Amino acid sequence: MTELLFRKDAYLREAQGTVRMVTDEGGIVLDRTVFYPTSGGQPGDSGTLQWDDGAIDIATTIKGPDDTVVLIPAEPLPLPRPGAAVRQAIAFDRRHRLMRMHTALHLLSVVIPRPVTGGSIASERSRLDFDMDAPPDDKDALARTLNDLIACDFAVTEEFISEAELDANPGLVKTLSVQPPRGAGQIRLIRIGAGENTADLQPCGGTHVARTAEIGEVRIGKIEKKGRQNRRVYLHLV
Repeated sequence: MTELLFRKDAYLREAQGTVRMVTDEGGIVLDRTVFYPTSGGQPGDSGTLQWDDGAIDIATTIKGPDDTVVLIPAEPLPLPRPGAAVRQAIAFDRRHRLMRMHTALHLLSVVIPRPVTGGSIASERSRLDFDMDAPPDDKDALARTLNDLIACDFAVTEEFISEAELDANPGLVKTLSVQPPRGAGQIRLIRIGAGENTADLQPCGGTHVARTAEIGEVRIGKIEKKGRQNRRVYLHLV
């Protein structure tokens, strides 16, 4: 398995690593990585790899078999050999926008307290789909409430519970279409706020900012009807 350095520090931009293997498709698997792989609606990181006699741009990152992370080169250039030491660096400006967006979507699910049927995170525009038959009455009021929550500057922290504890608290899972991955024995939760001032608590494997004020101001974009019981709400960073 690949050691997930972004789990320990979402702000880590660079790290050393060793090439474990190169896949038949030309993907690069390291022993440890700062690159987040596509999952949970959050796109994989891009960036660069450098080694003694070469360098390559990484276009995206995906999950591989056996809990590995696979870095996908942007071009068909010479690749580092297994065993080579590499210096990996993510495109942090893009990652940070995704962290801000991802955290903001958690809060959007608070101000629209409906089951989430889908979602997608991007650096410019993100969205959540909600199980509701009518759009919110006042989009501007919704945006004000969301920005007020962001301005509270809540701490964003992680904690872990067992699968049995999650089964005993099914309300923690807001998504209807995607369930938290099981089999590892523990479920990662993201908490926004603390104690009785907790704004949100739900399973999530993505990367987030450390405090909500770091998100900055957001605006709610289009609200589209996507089926009889589904509304798609777009979110933009200002």
